[in-house]
Amino acid sequence: MHLVMIGGSDAGISAALRARELDSSADVTVVVADAYPNFSICGIPYYVSGEVTHWRNLAHRTVADLEATGMTLRLDTTARRIDVPGRKLHLTRPAGEDELIRYDKLVIGTGAVPVRPPIDGLDGRGALGPEDGVHVLHTMGDTFAVMRTIEEASPASAIIIGAGYVGLEMADALTARGLAVTQLEQLPEVLATVDAELGALVRAELAAQGVQVLTGTTARRISRASAGAAGRLRVEAVTAGATVERTADLVLVVTGVRPDTELAASAGARLGARGAIQVDPAMQTGLPDVLAAGDCVVTHHRLLGETYLPLGTTAHKQGRVAGENALGGRRRFVGSLGTQVVKIFDQAAARTGLRHDEAAAAGFDPLTIQSAANDHKAYYPGSHRITMRVTGDRRTGRLLGMQLFGHKHAEIAKRIDIAAAAIFNNMTVEAISDLDLSYTPPLGSPWEAVQMGAQAWDREVQSLRR
Repeated sequence: MHLVMIGGSDAGISAALRARELDSSADVTVVVADAYPNFSICGIPYYVSGEVTHWRNLAHRTVADLEATGMTLRLDTTARRIDVPGRKLHLTRPAGEDELIRYDKLVIGTGAVPVRPPIDGLDGRGALGPEDGVHVLHTMGDTFAVMRTIEEASPASAIIIGAGYVGLEMADALTARGLAVTQLEQLPEVLATVDAELGALVRAELAAQGVQVLTGTTARRISRASAGAAGRLRVEAVTAGATVERTADLVLVVTGVRPDTELAASAGARLGARGAIQVDPAMQTGLPDVLAAGDCVVTHHRLLGETYLPLGTTAHKQGRVAGENALGGRRRFVGSLGTQVVKIFDQAAARTGLRHDEAAAAGFDPLTIQSAANDHKAYYPGSHRITMRVTGDRRTGRLLGMQLFGHKHAEIAKRIDIAAAAIFNNMTVEAISDLDLSYTPPLGSPWEAVQMGAQAWDREVQSLRR
């Protein structure tokens, strides 16, 4: 049995590892477009900030570790075409030579590529690039280019276009390196994956740390600044119908990703939500002997059905399913809730399930209640307030979503996991209070903060019914 995985990130490597775990005789080859298999792309901002001291530390496993499992790595090798009837994969090797390899089962894990918004000067003839200090950030190659600008040009300032997860993390990272950061966001509030009420708290933390934030602002043009300007690059943007200009030495464009599906689509794979590869819960594409997983495929959401929600945690799970099923298994990907957390300087924001507007659009009758509670007993030093937004269904009482914002030491990540487990198991908001959760004054309260948020929601429901 010869298995071939295309892609050396979360899904491809997870598929390869699972296959080797289950069958040590399986011949597993992983085709990797660059020289950095199994690197933590999510960790890039912390290498830029200097908290991760060397880029090699971003490797989940070294090349030697991966090869020790028995898999074969084909680094700096590009998959060009899939011959589905012949079960062959056309490759371009590092020196440019063409090669053909056969497979019994193929797993496509080509991931996602950065969205490049229509900004004059970013693409096309005469566009500015990394050598000019204009960057995107998605791969290790992108990372090295950013670091070259930082180390060789010694920029004093940066403009970040986009205020999603990576944009916020990079605002933190570049500020830590001493750069003055301006952040432009097209939407009305930063971090659109949480409600605007929590996004405003995130924006307040950015401002408190010296980041200048312009929301409702769309970048239109990047160009070289005129002589004597405060930075070597100029960004022109539009806000409320007016044109604004900012200058900086470095410009970073991080406005999301889209699925990389060209290889699969050219082989005949069907596409679904947001143009991602259509797969069933077994990660089958519908093409004979071809599976797919990770940021290039649609996501089954446990509350929404089919959507596109690229997350590293999801890619690992889907890859594991694909690797097992490539060997004839019957594993299923049971679905995502979009559980996420991000650190913004000294604070953290997290979400799971549905926001209010998402729940309403999905046909629920949502009620969202905001409340706050301490992360541990207030009389023990160092307690922090956690702001919570709990979304439940008025008719059934079912927990639909939760969002948290609080200090980075307030265990925001683990607390959102309580809610994720509850939603995963179809619990009601009221039932959260029945969970047997741990307590000691330095770490918690007799009623866990998440339970107190659930009780605030329940009180509101009861008052509305009276």
